[in-house]
Amino acid sequence: MISDAIKLYNSMMNGPMAQNAVEKLIESTSRHNLYFGNRPLCTVLRPLFVSSGQYEIIRRDSGLILSAIEKLTRALVTETRLRSLLDLSMKEEEIISIDPGFRAPDASGRLDAFLNSEGGFSYVEYNADSPGGLLFGDVLSETFLQMEILGEFSRHYPLRRIPIRPRLLNTLLDCYQQWGHWNLREKPHIAIVDWKEVQTRPEFEICRAYFESMGYPTIITDPDSLEYRGGWLRSGNFKINLVYKRVLTTELLDRCELNHPLILATRDKAVCTVNSFRVQLLFKKSLFALLSDPDNHHLFNKEEQASIALHIPWSRKLSEGFTNYHGRRVDLIDFTTSHRENLVLKPNNDYGGRGVKLGWECSESDWQQAIKDALGASYIVQERVEVTRQLFPTMTNKTIEFSEKYVDFDPYTWNGEEIEGAGVRLSSSALLNVSAGGGSATPMFIIEE
Repeated sequence: MISDAIKLYNSMMNGPMAQNAVEKLIESTSRHNLYFGNRPLCTVLRPLFVSSGQYEIIRRDSGLILSAIEKLTRALVTETRLRSLLDLSMKEEEIISIDPGFRAPDASGRLDAFLNSEGGFSYVEYNADSPGGLLFGDVLSETFLQMEILGEFSRHYPLRRIPIRPRLLNTLLDCYQQWGHWNLREKPHIAIVDWKEVQTRPEFEICRAYFESMGYPTIITDPDSLEYRGGWLRSGNFKINLVYKRVLTTELLDRCELNHPLILATRDKAVCTVNSFRVQLLFKKSLFALLSDPDNHHLFNKEEQASIALHIPWSRKLSEGFTNYHGRRVDLIDFTTSHRENLVLKPNNDYGGRGVKLGWECSESDWQQAIKDALGASYIVQERVEVTRQLFPTMTNKTIEFSEKYVDFDPYTWNGEEIEGAGVRLSSSALLNVSAGGGSATPMFIIEE
């Protein structure tokens, strides 16, 4: 069904409705400032279509993976030996000890997955520290709904979108209630906190506009503008009850000390900070090495183990010694060296595609050097997964060309227990990451069967 739907949509893009689609996307990009730096966030003119059946399978299996992650998180909090495999710094050890006051550290998260040609999918990492892009996709889905072509297309294939802004606000408020404020008649004052120079600022503006439209006073502020005095976390004269923390914990620790006002106020329960600092346990790429290692499978039930086996690629922390590879004992360094075409190296403590080495795109000598460099740091090695490509009408200088794009499909997680909605990233290269300097976002629509 999906292949037929794509063919129909792309054929319609050759007709008179194409110009309307171009105009709507250009207008919305300008009005909502949908740019990452100086690059338009979306350059394609077709959403990603998934069938309702496929979407429910993804939700179900993503829920099993998320359940396993939450069980692993609880073990990491209490088991020092297991936590040592994450290579946390002393600062990180201290900051994860702060009790957030609500259940799941990953109140909002994103499971990064690749769809394959058989309709299956593989997760390659978990972006658990208040990931970006959620509201960009929300606005893009509204933009596409205004296009004539989508209205005509939906006569043949009924469509459904997942609104994200209400879900995000409700998640923040749920954490705030758990934190200790059950009476929401006095609406909390919300601060969206990140560095002033980040390229996702337009998303914060979309977020603030929605929060304020729902009656929640909201500011966007830099961590350097925060003060903790008189029992309040403040930005200027604005007293803050609830922080939507978009600044990464890693970057806050790198640029500030543990006595930063946000950290102190959170520790003293003067402010509710979402996502919590404890999410640093899930930020590490070695989380997937722990999930895929049979030594840890006693933490999970049989359904979770089956989902891990099906959807989590073989992953290991890169180190000297022996390990298990699909039931076979191997020397990890020798195996990594000799299987370049099927492996990826990832830095344990980075994001945005930085430092990732795709073995099949490296020469033998470059791969050997990458392994040598990785052994002197903290890296994981992960098995290559299949990435499907689809044909998308792409806007180039206001003209339309058709080009194949790799598809990155990323289900959103909520409160450590629910899956709803997804982000979509497209690229002409195998490293799919908009923040890494390329690619395009596009919204997801569910085709009702």
